[in-house]
Formats: sequence, C-alpha cells, structure tokens
Amino acid sequence: MASQLTRSPSSTIDDSDAMSTTSSSSSANPKDDEVWDSATSVLVTGGAGFVGSHVAEALLARGERVVVVDEVNDYYDVARKEANLDVLRRAGGDNVRIFRGDICDVAFLEQVFETCPMPRRVVHMAARAGVRPSIDDPFVYVHSNVHGTTRLLELAAKHGSDSFVFASSSSVYGGSKKALFSETDAVDLPVSPYAATKKACELLAYTYHHLYKMNIAGLRFFTVFGPRGRPDMAPLKFVDKISRGEPIDRFGDGSSSRDYTYVDDVVDGVLKALDRPLGYQIYNLGNGSPTRLNDFIKLVEKYTGKNAVIRQKPDQPGDVPRTCADISKAKTLLDYDPQTPFPEGIRKLVEWYQSAEAAAAK
Repeated sequence: MASQLTRSPSSTIDDSDAMSTTSSSSSANPKDDEVWDSATSVLVTGGAGFVGSHVAEALLARGERVVVVDEVNDYYDVARKEANLDVLRRAGGDNVRIFRGDICDVAFLEQVFETCPMPRRVVHMAARAGVRPSIDDPFVYVHSNVHGTTRLLELAAKHGSDSFVFASSSSVYGGSKKALFSETDAVDLPVSPYAATKKACELLAYTYHHLYKMNIAGLRFFTVFGPRGRPDMAPLKFVDKISRGEPIDRFGDGSSSRDYTYVDDVVDGVLKALDRPLGYQIYNLGNGSPTRLNDFIKLVEKYTGKNAVIRQKPDQPGDVPRTCADISKAKTLLDYDPQTPFPEGIRKLVEWYQSAEAAAAK
C-alpha cells in the first residue's frame, strides 16, 4: 500500500482540474460555464473518502448530477483519496464536479455555489473519523464535525432543502450493555470526543428540522468495510498486514464484537434515506449480526491463505466491547435489507485487495 503522505488540509488546493489559477476549488467537469439546476443535482461532501466516494459513484450510476466537496486532508494516505476521485471522474464524466476545500470555509463554499447553486439534496459524509485520534485532538473533531455540519445545515435551510442526509455513528451508543442498539435508546453518555461530536450533530439536525421543517436523516453507521476502505480500520488493516506477514495488534482478549456492515449495503441505505424524506429521522444502518474479533481474524486468515501474527495489546480507551444494530426501523421505513454477510464481505474485500496489489505491481 502507498505510504502515508503529510500534506496539510487546505481549501486552496489546485491541480490539473483547477477552474482558474486563483481558484480555491477544482472541477472535474469540462463544461465549467454551465450553471447546474439546484433541484437536479446532489451535493456529496466527503466524496473523496471511503463511504462518500461509494455513495457518489452510486448516484452517478443512476444518472444523477453530483457535486463533490472534499478537503482531501491527510488523515490517511492522500493518494487513496485521489484514486477515489479518479474513480468518480471516470464514472461521472460531465455529470460530476469536484471541489477541494474545507466545508467550514464560507468564502470557499460561496465560490462553489456560484457555478453549482446549493443543491436541494445533500448527502453529508464529510467528517473527522476515528475514536482514538479524537482523544488526542478533540478540537479538530469539533471543527470538522460540529462546525462543518452546522455550516451545511444553515446553507440547506437558507436555500431550501428537499432532503438532507448525514453520517452519524454507532459510537453514540457508548458502552451500552444492551443486546441490540435501537434508535430509541438514550445516548447521553458518549465515551469519546468523536462520539460526542456525532451526538451533537444529531441534536443540531433536530433543531434545524424544528425551526425550518427540513427533512433530515441521521444515519448511524456500524463499522462499514469493503473495497477502497479506510486503511486505519481493522478490516483493510488486517487484510493488508496478514497478507504481508506483518503482525497485527489485537486489543483485549478477542471477545469484543462489532456489527460490520458491507459498504454496498450502507450505500443502499443512504440512497433510500435520501429518496424518502420523512421529516427528522435517525436510522441504524448495520448488518444486525455482530462478529467476534477472534472470528474476524480467522476469516481473514481463511481468505488470504496466511496465518496471522498477533501482538497482544490491552483494551484501548474509548473502545466499546460490542456493537449490534437493531435495523428494524430502517427495514420498515426505508426497505433497507443488507445482503452481504460478514464472511462474504471479507471474501470480497480480500479479492479487491489482491487485485489492487497485482495492478500496483505491474
């Protein structure tokens, strides 16, 4: 895999797509003089990221015009994000425009919406992710997650929003001991700054719904994984390290479990939430069947054909012992129906990884 780059985030990044040499944004669309109709386009923030790029790709596949905004920061390897943007350029052609910058930067957003008036449908995936890094630097999480979401909600309210969907997280459930996490559970005790910012975004979203009658859906993702996945998350990290014969860190005794959700299933849920605005709603988007860490490692060993070298580590602050989504609400209101069991998802992830490695070696 590509090595970590260290370029700092900025809303003044220019590349070969730049609309002008002084622009703080860049576009993948050669028809830059065409002003898009706000009612017939979709804004996808965080479109260079894992879930965001998959959502944008799915929207393009069904013929939508997509406005992508992403600061392309160096939380993980920038080259991966650039590759995701290349996927969108190939998939979208004239139907995708890509702008680089911070969603908290008012001047940047004003420039974006000069040629792409604020779309009436928004898929807000941009966020600082990760429980453990949020403990080290909570301020950047407040900036990106709380400030950024508030900025977009304000713009959506001002310009008249038809449907606003945003990424929340199963982390809001904290250390709940319940067998199933339900949207009706009290989530007032977050155990990390990351979780606290996601809960704050849900509260702000309700406020904007109350004040402006906006249709807003907050989606609590449960450990999304799959092709083009984040390299800091266990699924791709374990596949990579075990394939290379490098040691993996196992935190705790391996009995912790997660409700891992394959990215195609999550994308399906995102699009259904976007297409079915129902006032203010919170939905769990999970698989509904958690997998123990030890069993997860065995599956990676099975599909890579390699034995894991395990380094034992103590439990980490901010981690929760178990997650499992009650997805009955999403099934009822959205017809959400995840199709990919975890073992099949790991098989697909390993297949993609091996193909990507083979291509990189040529």
